[in-house]
Amino acid sequence: MRRKIPSTAALVAFEAAARHQSFTRAAEELALTQSAICRQIGGLEEFLGLELFRRSRRGVKLTEAGQSYARRVATQLDAVERDTLSVMGQQGAQTIELALVPTFGTQWLLPRLRQFQALHPEITVNLTNRTRPFLFADTEFDAAIYFGDGDWSGTVAYSLMPEQSVPVCSPALLDGANALAPQTIGEMPLLQQTTRPYAWRQWFDSLGMKVARDMTGPRLELFSMLAQAAEHQMGVALIPPFLIQRELAEGRLVIAHPHSFRRENQAYHLMIPERRVESAALNAFRDWLLDEARAWLAQQGPIASH
Repeated sequence: MRRKIPSTAALVAFEAAARHQSFTRAAEELALTQSAICRQIGGLEEFLGLELFRRSRRGVKLTEAGQSYARRVATQLDAVERDTLSVMGQQGAQTIELALVPTFGTQWLLPRLRQFQALHPEITVNLTNRTRPFLFADTEFDAAIYFGDGDWSGTVAYSLMPEQSVPVCSPALLDGANALAPQTIGEMPLLQQTTRPYAWRQWFDSLGMKVARDMTGPRLELFSMLAQAAEHQMGVALIPPFLIQRELAEGRLVIAHPHSFRRENQAYHLMIPERRVESAALNAFRDWLLDEARAWLAQQGPIASH
């Protein structure tokens, strides 16, 4: 089927003329004659069936429709240019577009990613934050790392590691004590995570406790936000220690109580679409990531958990 798309030359001429608000300056930029620019834009207007510029003795000015179309055309031409430069620069290199939950990415994956680059210099891994599942068919992502049960339609799941959260807070909230009793924590402001709405209830349940206000408190989307809020004495947060190693080491956060809760059948997973499971680059990244996760788990000491 023939697509309803104007010529690239006409779009480039229009974008330049719209940006300069001048056919003359657009012609100078593109090394064309002014009449050539006029013909390209006139043909585009005929193709679209609407007027993009108002002509007068003073020059040209975009119509309302022209302004709207110019913004869209500029965005699309920029995207085409980026993609073209990317392909030109690869020269046989391979790229993985990876979506992942942000705090895991910055605190666990990024410090290790240089090792993968050293082993596979021909593969570039681009990272983008995504906190919830999505349809791979609607995006350009090749894989994703997310926390959940691994049930993601049309994908193959590779379990990386569980998530065992402990209550953490500013040392100022301990008031000289080594730890806080669970009953005391239940009376303090509880920082909630948007993607783990039942976390505090599950933690208290694992201790056989019922706390009426276990789902109240400020809601924050990311573990990094929870850590900042806890550090500024806004309350107690449930965070896996491996995501706040620096804060714990520097004493900006402390473990308020050693009991941790591990959600059954929930873990961090690498998700690869079924249509991409044969990718050599993804398989190399998968194998390296699984090895890193196994090595990390082997280094972990026993954690008191439910």
